[in-house]
Amino acid sequence: MVDKNENELIKEFLRGNEIAFNELVRTHQKTIYWHARRMVGNHFDADEVTQQVIIVLFKKLKNFKFESSLSTWIYKITQSRSLNLLRQKKVKRFFNMDDSILQKLGAKEDILTNFEDKERIGKVQKLLEQLPIKQKEVFVFRQFEQLSYKEISEITGTSIGGLKANYFHAAKRIMEMMNDE
Repeated sequence: MVDKNENELIKEFLRGNEIAFNELVRTHQKTIYWHARRMVGNHFDADEVTQQVIIVLFKKLKNFKFESSLSTWIYKITQSRSLNLLRQKKVKRFFNMDDSILQKLGAKEDILTNFEDKERIGKVQKLLEQLPIKQKEVFVFRQFEQLSYKEISEITGTSIGGLKANYFHAAKRIMEMMNDE
């Protein structure tokens, strides 16, 4: 399940070779960042989540059981940290705390160079922010990460049927909101 090269890097890191850990981070950092970015909606928070995930990996990699792919395990951690941050932000907004660092940009580095694409990505991000968290979660995993329902189920612990229903409702809602604009 784990790529042999990754497996060796994990073993090397567990033997004290931090260079092996750096290589694992280099391999997965962009994936962590962009998944967090799509979930939390801005660079500042996605960067924070990315740093949290890397710290968790450093501290908890010794607990990795090789029962799933390392990517699946990393997605679980990223998803958990992203959802925690979103919950914290809801609490802050509830208590009228200042939450002014919002940047609505893109989904891919090459898109960031094109203004029209930035605008479209910003609109999609605003639409995603209006979805209930479970719908947003499955929509991001399917559309942006291109994961199968089985993979999403492993990450979220949600049944495949529940995921399909959430995805259907998310897609339907986004289409409705796009038509309203």
